[in-house]
This record gives sequence, structure tokens and C-alpha cells, in this order.
Amino acid sequence: MSTQLNYKKIIRLQDSFKDMGIGILRIEKSDLEHGSFILTVSEDLECSGLPELHYEVCVYDEGFISGMLENFSGGRFIVKEIECWCTGGRTCRFTAAVAG
Repeated sequence: MSTQLNYKKIIRLQDSFKDMGIGILRIEKSDLEHGSFILTVSEDLECSGLPELHYEVCVYDEGFISGMLENFSGGRFIVKEIECWCTGGRTCRFTAAVAG
């Protein structure tokens, strides 16, 4: 299933994160045809600088990224944090995929 996301919209998405002070969004891997991504958010507003807690805390980011992807693509996305500053990572990493 393809989405209406393209590289120009992804740049706008990255700019939105920066402009709102949420963090530095990077796309590590993308499959525009199937609507799947691996994204990172560095300097994350929600958790950067917090102590190691042994669990992911970026639930807000999951919802925010999902909403932004939906806004930019017109399709619904499921976003899940897979690495977090609070679990010892130096960035927060997420998977995003078009919902079935």
C-alpha cells in the first residue's frame, strides 16, 4: 500500500519538529511504496537528559509522530518506540507503518 508521502513532505515534517522545538527528526530507513519508516528523534523534548529508567517513555512522541505522518500523508500510521534515551540509547528510535 503506498502513501501520499514523498521526500518533500518528509522535509516539511522534519522542519516542523525543529520549528516546534520537539527534537531533531531523522529518517534512518524509508519504504515510501509500503509506507514504513524507521525514524530517530535526537534532543527529544520528552526525555533527553533524563536518567536511565529501563523503559521507554516517549508515548507522547509515538502519538505525535503518528498524527504528523497522518497529516502529511492522509493515511493512518502505527508508531512504536523501539529505543529510548531512558533505556540507555543516545537517541529515541521509532518504527512507523501504515495501519492495515
